[in-house]
Amino acid sequence: MKNKTNFLPKEGEAQPSRCPDNSAFKQQRLPAWKPQLTIASVLSSFFLTGAFCLTVGICLVLSANSVREIQIDYSDKCSDCSKLRENSSNWNKECHCSVNFTLKDGILGDVFMYYGLQNFYQNHRRYVTSRSDAQLLGRSVNIQRSYCAPFGTYRNGTPMAPCGAIANSMFNDTIDLFYNHNSSVIQVPLLRTGNSWWTDKNVKFRNPDSYNLSSAFAGTARPPYWQKPVYLLDEEDERNNGYVNDDFIIWMRVSAFATFRNLYRRVRRVRHFAEGLPAGNYTFHISYNFPVTRFKGRKHVILSTVVWSGGSNPFLGIAYLVSGTAATLTGFVIAGIHFKLRKKKTYFQKQ
Repeated sequence: MKNKTNFLPKEGEAQPSRCPDNSAFKQQRLPAWKPQLTIASVLSSFFLTGAFCLTVGICLVLSANSVREIQIDYSDKCSDCSKLRENSSNWNKECHCSVNFTLKDGILGDVFMYYGLQNFYQNHRRYVTSRSDAQLLGRSVNIQRSYCAPFGTYRNGTPMAPCGAIANSMFNDTIDLFYNHNSSVIQVPLLRTGNSWWTDKNVKFRNPDSYNLSSAFAGTARPPYWQKPVYLLDEEDERNNGYVNDDFIIWMRVSAFATFRNLYRRVRRVRHFAEGLPAGNYTFHISYNFPVTRFKGRKHVILSTVVWSGGSNPFLGIAYLVSGTAATLTGFVIAGIHFKLRKKKTYFQKQ
């Protein structure tokens, strides 16, 4: 066993120094700007910040309030279909319902149709990760090694396309809008494409390479809750099928909150609807496929316009107003404290 004293410095030897090198960087002598805070600069920064936030907040709130929006809850109005869908054995039976409403004033400009879900939680960790991004890019992957379970493969080993809980729970109600004009019924033309983000449509989602989609998805099967395979999601437009279907892409972008809305369609501005939706009587024809009763959910259809700041959500404007008010009040508090201390200092100097 070695003697521990061998590791100690011998008599007369210098102790090793732990001090940093005598350099400008290690001794923190580099030139730096050291602002000298004065009461004028501090108060001006708080008041300018408050004025800026209040101005932006007022503009955002006014802009959000100018959005025209109508929201219709059809959960109870389609109660018969809801009861039918609660029994999973009726998945192949069609059920339709109609919801009438009246627009007293027309909705001018571009009109967007959304579907809204209430009490539907998409932020569960296992739900969010239950997908295969490689599969959605059109690559050949081993589904059993993905996070899609238990919606990855069937018992006979056939892989699901697309796999995962998010895709399996895709919203699949079909909603059509009709305009009752002079004792005639006119179907409102709706745009199915151009509703998803460009990056999603062209970067994150791709179909497998093949001469046609049916052969590209050969050897796969639709998810259990789907009524048709992924390559037949849009039978009217072949380019809007497979993983690049707009409805599918929008659904795969999960929400952080239990109550949310997703863009469903846009009104095509032609003929009677060139200026938007005119005032009058309308009817929603709904093919009811998405059950919500078991998790006490609600379903809505929303018709809305948009402005330069977005939709009718006033959250951002309120956040700016709160921040601006807090900054302004802080400026007044600092100013009050400063004048109070200065008055005391002047009083003691005179004494």
